Amino acid sequence: MSAGPLVIPRRAFLRGLNLSIGGLALGYCLPAAAQKQTNEPSEAPRSKPAVASQAVESKAPGLNPNVFVHVAPDGTVTIVCHRSEMGQGIRSSLPVLIADELGALMSRVKVRQADGDKAYGDQNTDGSNSIRGLYEDMRLMGASARIMLVAAAAKHWNVRPAECLAKDHLVTHLRTGRSLGFGELSLAAAKLEVPDPKDVTMRPRAELPNVGKALPLLDAPAYVTGQALFGADVRLPGMLTAVIARPPVVGGTVLRFDASRALAVPGVRQVVEMPAAKAPYKFQPWGGVAVVADHTWAAMRGRAALDVTWDPGPNASYDSERYRAELSKSVARPGELARKLGDAELALESAARVVDAEYHVPHLPHLSMEPPVAVARVEGDTCEVWAPTQNPQAARTEVARVLGTSEDKVQVHVTFLGGGFGRKSKADFCSEAALLSRKVGAPVRVQFTRADDVQHDYVNTVSTNRLTAGLDASGRVTAWRHRTAFPSISSVFGGPARPSADDLQQGVLDLAIAVPNVSAEICDATAHTRIGWLRSVYNIFQAFSIGSFIDELAHAKNADPREMWLELLGPARKMSLADLGVEKLKNYGQSLEKHPVDSGRLSNVLTRVTHAARWADRKRDGRALGLAAHRSFLSYTAVVASVAQRSNGHLAVDEVWLSFDAGTVVNLDRVRAQLEGSTIFAMSLALFGETTMKNGAIEQDNYRAGGRIVRMGEAPRRIHIDVVDSDAAPGGVGEPGVPPVAPAIANAMFALTGKRVRELPLSKSLAVT
Repeated sequence: MSAGPLVIPRRAFLRGLNLSIGGLALGYCLPAAAQKQTNEPSEAPRSKPAVASQAVESKAPGLNPNVFVHVAPDGTVTIVCHRSEMGQGIRSSLPVLIADELGALMSRVKVRQADGDKAYGDQNTDGSNSIRGLYEDMRLMGASARIMLVAAAAKHWNVRPAECLAKDHLVTHLRTGRSLGFGELSLAAAKLEVPDPKDVTMRPRAELPNVGKALPLLDAPAYVTGQALFGADVRLPGMLTAVIARPPVVGGTVLRFDASRALAVPGVRQVVEMPAAKAPYKFQPWGGVAVVADHTWAAMRGRAALDVTWDPGPNASYDSERYRAELSKSVARPGELARKLGDAELALESAARVVDAEYHVPHLPHLSMEPPVAVARVEGDTCEVWAPTQNPQAARTEVARVLGTSEDKVQVHVTFLGGGFGRKSKADFCSEAALLSRKVGAPVRVQFTRADDVQHDYVNTVSTNRLTAGLDASGRVTAWRHRTAFPSISSVFGGPARPSADDLQQGVLDLAIAVPNVSAEICDATAHTRIGWLRSVYNIFQAFSIGSFIDELAHAKNADPREMWLELLGPARKMSLADLGVEKLKNYGQSLEKHPVDSGRLSNVLTRVTHAARWADRKRDGRALGLAAHRSFLSYTAVVASVAQRSNGHLAVDEVWLSFDAGTVVNLDRVRAQLEGSTIFAMSLALFGETTMKNGAIEQDNYRAGGRIVRMGEAPRRIHIDVVDSDAAPGGVGEPGVPPVAPAIANAMFALTGKRVRELPLSKSLAVT
C-alpha cells in the first residue's frame, strides 16, 4: 500500500529548499571522557552506542540506563539526539523512535543535543545512515528503559512483569487496571540492573504509534521565531572574529604579506600566519594568513589589505580542461576489472550492434546556505568549540591534534547546521578556530565568507565514464561494459587517488541488470585538490551516466525507455554476489541478507513513477518526459521529469514525479521533505553545478557562476512524491533522491530537442530556465 502521492505546488518550493538547508540545536549534554578517534573516510566501520555500564551518568536523580534516556521523578523524559540537525529533521525522528519503544508521550519528552563523545557511538551525520544505521540500536535504548520501569512496577505490585504494559507515560497492570507514572517509578527503576541487550525484547512495529506517520517538526517554533542557534549565532564574552586568506591552490604556501596594512584597518587586532598544510591533508587547517578583529567587517577589510604573495606548490598545473582529456584517455584503455559476469569483451566482438557513449561530470560544490563557521575558546590546556559540524568526534580529534592536547581536554558543542551536504563532516574550520584562540588568548570565531566556502571546498570528485553495450540481431542487450575514472576521496586521507572496488559500490557493482555478459573496470586517475563527500557522492555521476546510457540504448533500438529499463532489470530477484559478478560488495556497510540488491524493488518504483506521470500518454499529451532510476544507500528511487520550452526559447523543468522505496520509514513528513529538497538540490547540480580549476585554483567565487542554485521561478510547478509503504529494513533517505534527477532531466531534454547531452552542467550545452 502506498503512503500516497504528495503534490507540491510552486508556492511550496521554499519548504523543500529550507528543509535542505535549515536546522538548529536547543541544548547540550555533558560528555564523558572520550576515547581516541582517528580521522578516516565516512565508509569506515560505524561504532555502536554505549549501553549499560558504559553509559554517560546523569547527575540528576531518576532512571538513566544508557547514554540516550533519562526519566526524571517528575515524569520528564529527556532523550539525547547524538546526530546533527541540518534541516533533515533527525531531532524529530530518532527521539520519536526511542519514545515509541519506551511508551512515552512526546508531549512530555525533552530533546537534548549531544556533544561530541565516543560514548554515543558513531556521530557522523552522513551517508544517509542515521535511521538506517540506528533503527535497531535506538529502539534498544528505549526498550531497556521500558523493561526497567515495568520491572519496578511489577515489583511494587508483586506481579509478573508480563502482566504489565508501558504506554502513554504509564505502566499499567492489565488485570487490575492499576497504573503508575514513569516519574513515580523512575527512582525505583534506577536501582535495578540494566538488562543485557540480548535479553531485551522490542515491541512489534504495530505498537509503535508514531513510526511511519507524518510527524511535527520539533524545532519549527525555534526556526520561525529566530531562537534557533546556528554556528555564527554563538557569542562569548571577549570573542574576536577571524577571516583567513587561504592558499588559492591546495598545497600552496605563503611567500610574503603586508601585516602593517591589515593592522591599519580600524578594529583589526592581530595578523597571524597559519601553519602550512601538508599532504595528506585530511581535515587540517588550510594554511595562509588570518586577520583577527573586533567584528567580521573589519576582519574582511584587513584581509583584503594583506597583499599576500603565494607559492602555489605542486598542484599549480591543475586545469579542468586538460584533466578532462586525461580522464577521457583513461577510460579509452582497459582498466582493472572490478566486476565480471560472463565475457563482455567476447560478447562485444560478436554483437550485431555496439552502442558506446562517454559521460563527464565536473567537480561539484556544496554551497550550503550557511558557510562554515566555528567558535573556539582555549583556556590553558582545555578547549571548547561551538560549531555546525556533522561529525563532532572528528572535530574533537582534529582540535586535540592541532593543539597537542588529549581529547578529554576538548569539548565540541553542536549547533544547528544551515545545511551540510558532507562539507561539514570535515573539521578544518574547527581546528582553525582553536589554533587562533590559543594564539590570541581569547575566544575566536572563524568565519568563512561565501567566496571562502566556494574556493576552499572539499569538492565532489570529477569523473568520466564510458559505457559500451552489445546488442544481438533481435535488439537484446548481450554485453555491458562500464569503465570509470575519477580521483577517490581516499586521496585526502593518504590513500590512492585511483578508485577502489569499494568506491564502485555506488551504482556500478550493485547495478541489478539481467545481462549475461557484464564488466566494470577501474581506470587511472590522479588527485590535485581536496575531495570530499557531497550529498549522494559518487552516485551523482554514476547515475547520470547509467541513466543516460539506458535512454540511449532505448533510442538506438527504437524502444520505449520504460520498457528498456524493465528489460534490462529483468525478473524480480534478490541478487547474490555471483549474480552480480563481484567477489565482494561493501553494500553501504550492511549485509546482503538484510539489504539485498533487489531488482524487483527498482522495477516497482519505475512502474509506479511512470504510472503516476501518465508515461504511456506522453506523446498524445505532447509532453517531453525523461525517466531514470537508481539504487543508493540501500534505497530505490525512480524519477520522471517533464521539460517544456518557455516563451524565450529556454528549456525549463516543468514537473517532477518521484517514487521512493526506503523500506521502513520513521517520519513520513521528513522523508517527503527530504525528497522535495533532493529534487531542487539535484536540479541545481544538473543545470548549473560546476567547479572548475585553472592554474590549480577554483575559478568560481559565489553563486553567480558554476554554483548557482535553482531559484523559485525556475522550480517545477509541481513535485509529486510517492513513498512506498514497506516493512523492509530501513534504507537511507537524505541522499537517494538526488542521483536519478539529473539523467531524468537530460533524457527529457533529449525527448524535446533531439539533442543528447553527455556532460553536466546541462546549461553548458542547452539554454535552460
